[in-house]
Amino acid sequence: MSVEIFNSLDCFPIMGEKLNRSNTLPLDFSPSNKDLALVELEITGEFDSYVFGQLKSAGKDYGIGGYMEHRSIYSRSDVFVTQDQDFRDIHLGIDIWTVAGHPVFAPLDGEIHSFQDNAGFGNYGPTIILQHSIEGRTLYSLYGHLSIKDLQGIAIGQNIKKGDLLCHLGPFPENGDWPPHLHFQLMWDMHGMSGDFPGVCSHREKEKFLKICPDPNLIIGFQ
Repeated sequence: MSVEIFNSLDCFPIMGEKLNRSNTLPLDFSPSNKDLALVELEITGEFDSYVFGQLKSAGKDYGIGGYMEHRSIYSRSDVFVTQDQDFRDIHLGIDIWTVAGHPVFAPLDGEIHSFQDNAGFGNYGPTIILQHSIEGRTLYSLYGHLSIKDLQGIAIGQNIKKGDLLCHLGPFPENGDWPPHLHFQLMWDMHGMSGDFPGVCSHREKEKFLKICPDPNLIIGFQ
């Protein structure tokens, strides 16, 4: 699907302010980052200290990255092993790392497609999926690792306006037991799913998911 459809969009900053090099640090979670070998990733507190230590050292409020990144951090959880033992470690969204409780805003007009608590170590935790209409096409946006309180008082089909306060970053362990961050992902097709969608895929599935999941930076606009 052509990315030109995004060119005319005027998106509200999903973190309430534009992310740029002055406030945001790109983070590398690929195997090329040898520092990760020194971090006990399965211990969330240690992982958290690593992430926020990087941000503090750089003097940044946010960390960002991950679209189609081959990641080494998924060894921390069996949730990324498929039934045929095919490991899923290609990241389909963009992660924005910052403090728990940080608000997240709707980038576009839409409605709530679905939501649920994808509980379990390494999973999304509380998740909201919006549905948007763009030039006659349907685009879905997923917000994962939220606060459990964000799933209260909302309803499927509820109208959401661009700039509305949508949710907040959850603390661990309720956010799937990750250092606080937003998993933001775009999909052209939900494949019949509700409240959940794969956030990572295996290497053999990469081309299939590239067609379904456009680059979230087309919405975020990080430069």
